[in-house]
Amino acid sequence: MNAPWPVELADGDTVLRPIRLRDQRDWREVNRRNRDWLRPWEATIPPPPPGVLGPHRPTYRQMVRHLRAEANAGRMLPFVIEHRGQLAGQLTVAGITWGSMCSGHIGYWVDQAVAGRGVMPTAVALAADHCFRTVGLHRVEVCIRPENGPSRRVVEKLGFREEGLRPRYLHIDGAWRDHLVYALTAEEVPEGLLARWRRARPSTTQK
Repeated sequence: MNAPWPVELADGDTVLRPIRLRDQRDWREVNRRNRDWLRPWEATIPPPPPGVLGPHRPTYRQMVRHLRAEANAGRMLPFVIEHRGQLAGQLTVAGITWGSMCSGHIGYWVDQAVAGRGVMPTAVALAADHCFRTVGLHRVEVCIRPENGPSRRVVEKLGFREEGLRPRYLHIDGAWRDHLVYALTAEEVPEGLLARWRRARPSTTQK
């Protein structure tokens, strides 16, 4: 049985594993190649009030150390995505809350070079199944800008429910942006989300 963390999850050519400090070169290269493609969907830091010194964007090493600390505290699962042995994106289960909620939310990005090959739906399905079956969460949600058609198609393919709009929910690409909320609970996928995706995906994405 898998441990909640650290853990490696895999299905075919798609692998989720913990992000590492030594991923820096590959991570930066993928981000550089995809800068224009990812910019409209990337979180940004809002400007501070007048006279207040605002936070700076963290370095890669600072980011990884923060993600590790949050993972060790049980509040986050920070993965990178590999496709055929190459770093191809990132997926993080964040905001993990226990008590009467037992919930978390999934955020992700993927290299444009592998977009449309079923990598991202497979990665989300792997992460959600791990959250439900091993971590013990009851609900996972994904919040997506309404304009982000490719990302919305990922969760729609997997059968996430659209629950509504959160106005000005996150600071993205320099402004506060609306987000649509998609969610699933463990009871909705008793057979597992990956099993559902395997039945639904076109055979060409399994190559």
